[in-house]
Amino acid sequence: MVVYAGQGDARRSMALLWRTEDAGTPGGTGSARSGPKPGLTVDAIVTAAVAVADEDGMAALSMRAVGERLGRTAMALYTYVPGKSELLDLMYDAVHAELPADYPDTGNWRASLTSWAGDTLAFHLRHPWVLQVSQARPVLGPHEYAGLDTLVRLLYGTGLDAHVLRRLIGTLFHFVRGSAQTVAESRQAAAVTGQSDEEWWFARSALLGEVAPDFADRFPDVGRLESESAPEPPPADDPVPYLERQARETFTVGLGVLLDGIEAAVRRSAAP
Repeated sequence: MVVYAGQGDARRSMALLWRTEDAGTPGGTGSARSGPKPGLTVDAIVTAAVAVADEDGMAALSMRAVGERLGRTAMALYTYVPGKSELLDLMYDAVHAELPADYPDTGNWRASLTSWAGDTLAFHLRHPWVLQVSQARPVLGPHEYAGLDTLVRLLYGTGLDAHVLRRLIGTLFHFVRGSAQTVAESRQAAAVTGQSDEEWWFARSALLGEVAPDFADRFPDVGRLESESAPEPPPADDPVPYLERQARETFTVGLGVLLDGIEAAVRRSAAP
């Protein structure tokens, strides 16, 4: 399920994201209002919506579900947030405030980028629904920009040309997001399919010899790789699913190789 940000009213969405004066008008950020129950705020609505998405997934998100969590009707929310599209923008930007805005200036850009990648991976796993928001249409909110600004600052520490840095931003971000996607999906797979990773692999890999008896001849390099790099079996009491374990190892090794490449580019740029 892929959803696109920025599908609501552009002016209203941007005013709400940046909390401008326009957002304080009726239907905007809103303030506490008189009545039998405490007044709502945009922040309270966004917090409730994030909780719904975190607990039950993007498919469960609706104005009604958010209203029920707040003890209100869906209609009561529209005074503050125009609709679900604008709410999604606000949710996406709000959770990005969790990302660290600064890293110690030790002069070691590699260590800083390693910390950034780990923090960003953990962030996406806390809010896996964020992975369903397409990157084709950025939200353009302040917290999203703050996260980008942090990464840009760390990359400027490499001393590389700005044109190279622009592409490295995408490379690093998509690598981390892709790793998080695999881990998040592995966590959901057993519940959705009713089979653990081990059960799934055992049922199908055992059939390869039957349906493809010439597998080793047809795919010799795959066979060689498997024989030379077969992972150690995990401890019997290891609670981490197989695919998640593999994805995390891929993340660690892949990030190291990416940083090695950046290091090599830095050396080339510094060469006379």
